[in-house]
Amino acid sequence: MTDHFTDLFFHEHPPSSVLIEDVQPMVDNGRYPVKREVGDSLIVSADIFRDGHDKLAAVVRYRERGTGVWTDVEMTFVDNDRWAGTIPLDRYTTYEYRVEAFPDVFNSWRDEVEKKHADGQELSSELIEGARILREAKTRAVGDDIASLDTLIAQIEGDDQQRAVDATGTPETLALLYRCRSKADLVQSEPVLRVKVDRVRARYAAWYSMFPRSAGTVEGKSATLRDVIAQLPRIHEMGFNVLYFTPIHPIGTTNRKGKNNTLHALPGDPGVPYGIGSTDGGHDAIEPGLGTFDDFHDLVAAAKDHGMEIALDVAIQASPDHPWALDHPEWFHIRPDGTIKYAENPPKKYQDIYPINFQNTEWQALWKELKRIILHWVEHGVTSFRVDNPHTKPTIFWEWLIAEVQRDHPEVIFLSEAFTRPKVMKSLAKAGFTQSYSYFTWRNFKQEMTDYLIDLTQGPEKEYMRANFFPNTHDILPVILQEGGRPAFISRFTMAATLSSVYGIYSGYEMCENTPVPDREEYLNSEKYDYKVWDWDREGNISDFISRVNRIRETHPALQEYDNLEFYQASDDNVLAYGKRSADNGDIVVILVNMDPFSAHEAQFELPVDRFGLSVDIPFRVDELLTGETFMWTGRTHHWRLDPHVNPVTIFSITPWLHQDYAEPCY
Repeated sequence: MTDHFTDLFFHEHPPSSVLIEDVQPMVDNGRYPVKREVGDSLIVSADIFRDGHDKLAAVVRYRERGTGVWTDVEMTFVDNDRWAGTIPLDRYTTYEYRVEAFPDVFNSWRDEVEKKHADGQELSSELIEGARILREAKTRAVGDDIASLDTLIAQIEGDDQQRAVDATGTPETLALLYRCRSKADLVQSEPVLRVKVDRVRARYAAWYSMFPRSAGTVEGKSATLRDVIAQLPRIHEMGFNVLYFTPIHPIGTTNRKGKNNTLHALPGDPGVPYGIGSTDGGHDAIEPGLGTFDDFHDLVAAAKDHGMEIALDVAIQASPDHPWALDHPEWFHIRPDGTIKYAENPPKKYQDIYPINFQNTEWQALWKELKRIILHWVEHGVTSFRVDNPHTKPTIFWEWLIAEVQRDHPEVIFLSEAFTRPKVMKSLAKAGFTQSYSYFTWRNFKQEMTDYLIDLTQGPEKEYMRANFFPNTHDILPVILQEGGRPAFISRFTMAATLSSVYGIYSGYEMCENTPVPDREEYLNSEKYDYKVWDWDREGNISDFISRVNRIRETHPALQEYDNLEFYQASDDNVLAYGKRSADNGDIVVILVNMDPFSAHEAQFELPVDRFGLSVDIPFRVDELLTGETFMWTGRTHHWRLDPHVNPVTIFSITPWLHQDYAEPCY
């Protein structure tokens, strides 16, 4: 510390007294980038001040990472020494940004002169000082600005003090001095920060998860990728835009699991898709029963025609029959007897899977191979990946891999399937995962749901973690769905689709499939171990409801944003009241959910009509978007009843009553 301050005295000029503190947004002191989407604006703010009363100026400098050209955006004073500036984000790339601040010499002088002039003081000395400031500014002037400064200097050095003061405050003068201003004593914030700009689907998407082999119509036989093409109209009609497949690679036969996770498969049992690899290939191949790469290309193209993209599961593990097990045994965990260790999560055992040893001596070759596999599928039209259990692999590997892939393919989205400890989940999001699974699946009560969503969308996590809400997965059938039946499926779906702007369901959800393994959060007769043929139109399905909600999402921009969530007071502990609105209040959506799937509840709820830009005394229009009903409401407090068997949820659009703007009565 002593040496640092001693070194200051060896400089010719004293150090700048301008201070820049608390630059935001920032993640871990700049170790990781914040995240935004194309079309957004990044508001950068900082505390900026110095001793005394002189004026300051500040800019946000930004550039695309890897380029040499910086662009300046002026910062403006907010309050209490807080300044802010806005960066436009028009490309999906990574931008660098920092804050610069410096004394505003001319405006400090002008402020002093105006105050003294208003007090009737004589200004000859101050005007001499002003002329000197202008001459110094002239050294930076170009073109017509040189002559303009000469004219201004002549006015200041003239005999008319009033004219001199007036000339320094015109808009033209202020613009001129802005162009020629000095940045002496400039201070830069450290470190240089980053913002990762993704495509909009990183924030706004509806995922539909399925086993491609269950898209067919023949019992006991695998469906093909072409059978999946036949399902696209149905999935599109429900409003999904990302179609996510569990692994589509060849499945091993050694230690293949049978129905309901039995240890010995019977003839005809297809095995678990996560037991990847056979003599037909590994992670870069397609299970022959599903079809060929030509079929896959046709599927990708057909999905695109329906406004959807294909997402693949990335499961970094191998069956005993995977080519890696023969060619690269060093990539696995070797037991003392020389055999490869299979996967375990005591008491669970996965004898059909070998986990990867990321600490092996040939780790560089392993990392490169995994990168090759991702790029292989990108070349075949895949732009999104759901990564299975990323928390069981080194976080630094994901940081490297995602950066490597997105360097040339910034459009690629990575979803982290990490149901693990909170800090590990956050670390993976910081390391680069575009989206993250969350604890929403197990938040069943009003207060815990509210607290959790406030943390996700209003706390520090909002800068780097986009929570993708799945009410179920092929691994998880939550108790609330097992016991709550159709009302629970409706309410949980609504919350997933409207609390977050990005969500997903596992196929079967639309049919309210909820038969569990006794005392487990797992599906009985799971298609992880078997072929399935589904009756998509069976009685009790909620496909039409899902379609309506997704259409509401599509037509209401407020629901397409992530961090604009707000909660409202509701008198019943089983009624969750919340909403989203656009920044200009042009779109306001309010949702009420009965979180009790068994009993009806009614509540008084409070709407912040003043924040909505409405008057408490003037009626406003309320459209119930699920039923098409329209109401006229006045004031903040309102009442609603939610019956789980009739209307477990309600979605309102709130707009001003058009006639309130009429200034004169119509005759």
